[in-house]
Amino acid sequence: MDTVKIKQVWQFLNRDIRDLGKPGEIIESGAEVSKAGLELAIALGMFTPLAPVAAGLSFVGLARRGLQFYRERKNKEQSLGEWGAIAFPLAYLASFDGLVQRNDWLKSRIGAGLLGKDIKTQFDDLGNLYLTDELIQEAFKSFPDSTLGLGLNSHLTGYLEGVGLDKYTIPIITGWVAWETKTYINSLLSSESGAIREQLNLYAKAGWEIGKNQKYGGIESYLEDQISPNSSNPLIRGRWQVFDEPFNISEIYVSLKAKLVDGNGKGKENEALINLETWAKDLLVNSDKNGQVMFIQAGPGRGKSVFCRMFANWVREHLHPIWTPILIRLRDINAFEPNIENTLRAAVQADFAKSDDGWLTDSNTRFLFLLDGFDELRMEGRTSGGIEEFLKKVGYFQSSCQQNPQLGHRFLVTGRELALQGIVVPRNLERVEIALMDESLQEEWLGKWGMLVGEDKTNEFKAFLRDRNCPERVQQLAQEPLLLYLLAAMYRDGKLTPDMFAGADSTNAKILVYETTIDWVLTKQRPEALNIDLTEYETEDLRQILMEAGLAVTQSGGEWVSIKTIEERLKGDDGVKALLEKAQKRIGENPLRNALAAFYLQPAVSSDNKDGGVEFIHKSFGEFLCAKRLQESLEEWTEPGLKRQKFYIDRNQLAENIYDLLGYGWLTPEIIDYLMTLLKGSDKFQAIELFQRLEEFYLDWCNGEFINAYPKNLPQNKMLQLRSNGSKLGLREVDVFAGLNVMILLFELHSYGQEKDELKDKIDFYPCGKKDSTGFDETRLLRIISYSDSLSIGAFILCFFLGDANLSGTYLSGVDLSNADLGGADLSDAYLNNAYLNEAYLSNADLSGAHLIRADLSNADLSYAHLNYADLSGADLSDAYLIGVNLSEANLSEANLSDAYLFDVNLSEANLSGANLSGANLSGANLSGANLSGANLSHADLTNISWDENTNRENVRGLETAINVPDGFLP
Repeated sequence: MDTVKIKQVWQFLNRDIRDLGKPGEIIESGAEVSKAGLELAIALGMFTPLAPVAAGLSFVGLARRGLQFYRERKNKEQSLGEWGAIAFPLAYLASFDGLVQRNDWLKSRIGAGLLGKDIKTQFDDLGNLYLTDELIQEAFKSFPDSTLGLGLNSHLTGYLEGVGLDKYTIPIITGWVAWETKTYINSLLSSESGAIREQLNLYAKAGWEIGKNQKYGGIESYLEDQISPNSSNPLIRGRWQVFDEPFNISEIYVSLKAKLVDGNGKGKENEALINLETWAKDLLVNSDKNGQVMFIQAGPGRGKSVFCRMFANWVREHLHPIWTPILIRLRDINAFEPNIENTLRAAVQADFAKSDDGWLTDSNTRFLFLLDGFDELRMEGRTSGGIEEFLKKVGYFQSSCQQNPQLGHRFLVTGRELALQGIVVPRNLERVEIALMDESLQEEWLGKWGMLVGEDKTNEFKAFLRDRNCPERVQQLAQEPLLLYLLAAMYRDGKLTPDMFAGADSTNAKILVYETTIDWVLTKQRPEALNIDLTEYETEDLRQILMEAGLAVTQSGGEWVSIKTIEERLKGDDGVKALLEKAQKRIGENPLRNALAAFYLQPAVSSDNKDGGVEFIHKSFGEFLCAKRLQESLEEWTEPGLKRQKFYIDRNQLAENIYDLLGYGWLTPEIIDYLMTLLKGSDKFQAIELFQRLEEFYLDWCNGEFINAYPKNLPQNKMLQLRSNGSKLGLREVDVFAGLNVMILLFELHSYGQEKDELKDKIDFYPCGKKDSTGFDETRLLRIISYSDSLSIGAFILCFFLGDANLSGTYLSGVDLSNADLGGADLSDAYLNNAYLNEAYLSNADLSGAHLIRADLSNADLSYAHLNYADLSGADLSDAYLIGVNLSEANLSEANLSDAYLFDVNLSEANLSGANLSGANLSGANLSGANLSGANLSHADLTNISWDENTNRENVRGLETAINVPDGFLP
């Protein structure tokens, strides 16, 4: 058996290395090597400092020439050991050099090498290694674990330490360099011939099979299949496609701008807009920020998911393996484990995660998890406080990565900001909000659009948008990426005209776009999808299919739904049934699947249902179509009946319909916005009758008539239907959501009615009944809140819809309404002792005579609220915003008003004895007749306050540090 010492082979080559190539000659594309790669070769003793530069070859080129040169000078076929001594070190160097060349992070840190420092040769230990056939076979079988691989890794580690890389990053580099060496070895094998090739291929074949199943191979497969736009998986490749266009996202994408957001979700004042991609890149590579979760919020259609896909692919191309992107659509997570590591493993669904319990603690990997759509967590997660709990776990795991640098993983989360209202978010969120597209971004986008669809039509569309006769609402819609595309595409196809939007507000304009889009799709795509000519009636049947699909997808949790579920919902529609039967005769397969495929629905990757599942390409389409389906039913509920029957749909059928449509989860603000706008624009909208019917159901629901019914139990029937389709909602959830959604609709109808003089007395919703009337039940709302919170604390989501509510005299002591929108609500004489109203919006609310003893109103917005005669003794009003509030004769004894904003507040005859007013802004406040005995006014601003001889200032504290104390105010 031939053996050879590595050093001997390289000493032989080094004598005549210049003969391997002429100075400046480039043998193959990309032959220029990096400074770091050259330095490592010199450090290993493979070249003299001048040799590689003179040769002008890539490392692979040098290996090919070196093998040929060695054979020619020795005048015989080299042994396996001699072949390995040349091929493996140079392939390793090629792997390292390739990584430096393509990895932006690595290139910026070591691309320039040691910058003039002496390069010490470290080749002695490895050079003295005798390469036997067994060692060569070992290297082929698993190079990273072989004697040769470990030796080269050791030398690379020393070099990387010399250029200043940290000890946590170095194993990632050495691990991947060693693994990718096989790619360059395979390249060298392809140029060999004869007996040595046959022998080498025998060794290599076993190594190839092992390599496929190794961690690195699994990760590379994941990146190619799930992240790359050129995925072999048609479902993933379809996600890169722009609807049904012949181009993909990357061809039309522009990098958006964003505004920095504070911990309360509000934009930071006086901060310029930033480039979203630049912000994400800078945060990712900033080691001082590795404890922060990158958090991107934005409304629907603003580009969150597209950014995630583009950024994940950029990281794959430019930062992997320093960071390896893992893109997870949160809608695809079916179950949440107590341990977030297990949740992530299940979501990734790749062998490298499933087969290795230590995949997140492996020193050779570092992941960037892009978690897209926290507002789209499946319904079970949302009803159990899932969003809050999930974000809490993400925040904690990110903090643990900072405390344990060997982990180094990062998280980027996206979603709609509304989903965060009313929940506690982790403190380690670095938040931004995607801004609307400005004119420069629109120009950039339209420039790309023009290259794809033609300059003439694009210039016409530009002129249309810039024309002063173009409706302002259209110009506003064109600032949102999704709607800009839809407008541009419809204009290209002749479906967009200026007069379409005359007098339309923002939501109406958006609805017009979606309505036109549906017409456009029906006209453009139906022949190919169903292969039949459709009558006008059959076109309406297709609309019905779309609306039912929108409702079904929304009821599934807003993600995907099985085709079987949609089929079940369509069973009672004779028109749809006839249409599908007609189509089936022509195409010979499931016509519903084909119909759905035409209307911006696509197969659901997360669906494991054997009958198949679908999801809307964009969530906004599903929400809009769901709203259309709800509109249809709400209008049917007020259709008159025959003869002595007041309504066509009787009381029992109405209740059954309500549970079927609304007993699945809460109505989102987007769906409500669409629904109310659709109703207001419809001739069939009978607001008074609809209000009366819903209020009748509401009262029955409050009395438990449906959940206690026997033998026909509507909540149970809906639960069983949902369970048969994979939902985990229980009986209480179904009942709670049906009632709460009806309440939401009643509040919306109330707001609509109060805007019209002729309806004010006819549509006036009192959740607890009207005070002093026979139907008044002061604890009804408290019981509803408690019932809702039996699902999970904070499940009462009506706090977003209580603005202008009639709650006079209600009993709500101890209730949690933190972050609630109670603007303009009537809470006069209400009992709110010990209530949690921190950060609530109470502007213009009537709280006169309300009982707020020890209530938490910290950080609440009480501007221009009426609190006269209210009892606020011991209440916490610290940092509250109280401009323009009427607090005359209110009891504020022992209340905490530190740092509160009390500008121009009426505190006449108020009891402020023992109150803490330190740091409060009392500029312009009226303190006539107020009792300030024992109050703390340290650092309070008393500029231009008014007071009189009845103002009790006995034992007032802190006046020595108060600001602008008026003359004579000192007692």
